[in-house]
Amino acid sequence: MQTSRHAGPASLPIGSDADLAWVRQQVRQAAAELGFGLVQQTKLVTAASELARNTLVHGGGGHVRITPLDAGQSRGLRLAFVDTGPGIRDLDQALTDGYTSGGGLGLGLSGAKRLVQEFEVDSRPGEGTTVTVTAWATVVPPSRTVP
Repeated sequence: MQTSRHAGPASLPIGSDADLAWVRQQVRQAAAELGFGLVQQTKLVTAASELARNTLVHGGGGHVRITPLDAGQSRGLRLAFVDTGPGIRDLDQALTDGYTSGGGLGLGLSGAKRLVQEFEVDSRPGEGTTVTVTAWATVVPPSRTVP
């Protein structure tokens, strides 16, 4: 994959609730610029919101790398949420619907995973966690005219 010619990668801090709002806004803007439809944008922003909140609450803060992707006719967006917090002790459990280490619904990681095409977690207890997600814009073919 190559980075898009239209916009370069960006790194945004995640250290406060205000940063969470900024991350959501920047992800939506990047997705719109890459041709994501409204539903696709909403799914990606929802996943980004969950993962950014996890980075802040469970990882003690960190950053997100937003990387536009260009694979010929396909455009995508890769988001890597990085923290140096305590890590995830049991990744299988953390990815189970309904599991929560806080007071939420337990749909953060598993919900985010369902909203994107590619999902990867690299977590080391005591060292931190990186959650990387990638979504691809679905290009709607032009309508055909009937002769």
